[in-house]
Amino acid sequence: MNRHLFALQQVARRTFSSSVRRQVNNKVPKKQKVFQDDNGLPVHLKGGTSDALLYRTTMVLTVMGAGYVVYELVKAAFPQGKA
Repeated sequence: MNRHLFALQQVARRTFSSSVRRQVNNKVPKKQKVFQDDNGLPVHLKGGTSDALLYRTTMVLTVMGAGYVVYELVKAAFPQGKA
């Protein structure tokens, strides 16, 4: 049993330690330049189309959720009488 665990440890250590590291480009300076530009856009829309889509989706879900809460409150305030 111990021999199997030791073998598993060696295999796991070997696969993690011998893997090739990918070089990742640092995108932070580019993003900082974009977000610090004074182009008249609010910061939550400076990311482009994806930010605008996320913003609009969030707003639609928020308005729908608030409407549903109001609907449920009105429904609870005026319960249907038993006929």
